[in-house]
Amino acid sequence: MDLSILWYHWLILGMLLMLGEMLVPSFTLFWFGLAALLVGLLLLVMPGLELSLQLLIWAIASIVFTVLWFKYFKPTMIDRTKAGVSKEAVTGETGFVIKVPQDEIRGIVRFSMPLLGSDEWEFICEDTCQVGDRVKVVDVSGNTLIVSTK
Repeated sequence: MDLSILWYHWLILGMLLMLGEMLVPSFTLFWFGLAALLVGLLLLVMPGLELSLQLLIWAIASIVFTVLWFKYFKPTMIDRTKAGVSKEAVTGETGFVIKVPQDEIRGIVRFSMPLLGSDEWEFICEDTCQVGDRVKVVDVSGNTLIVSTK
């Protein structure tokens, strides 16, 4: 039995795998689909490619695309905001004012030990404070600390 897969079969398989990513949101099927599209385009340029070589190219391209995604590209897309920080982790900590809040501009407080990966945080203070004042975290509002000089 002679199984012949044409270039458009690979394109259809690639598109189906990429569409399947909507059902399985792991972002791995996408790379298998992209590899299938690559094999389809290669087969369009070189129509005499054997099935075993097509499958080998598809497997290698799938692995390479997946590894590149998880090793190099995905880490650059990590959300580095402090949204949703644990209030309990920062409440009660003390730091020093390095920039005084003015009007709508928030101040900046520095901690001797980093809190949740950062040693400087924006803050709001209802009391008047000066650069160098020691402040204590009493609450968290989004990515901003609410501090008190008392």
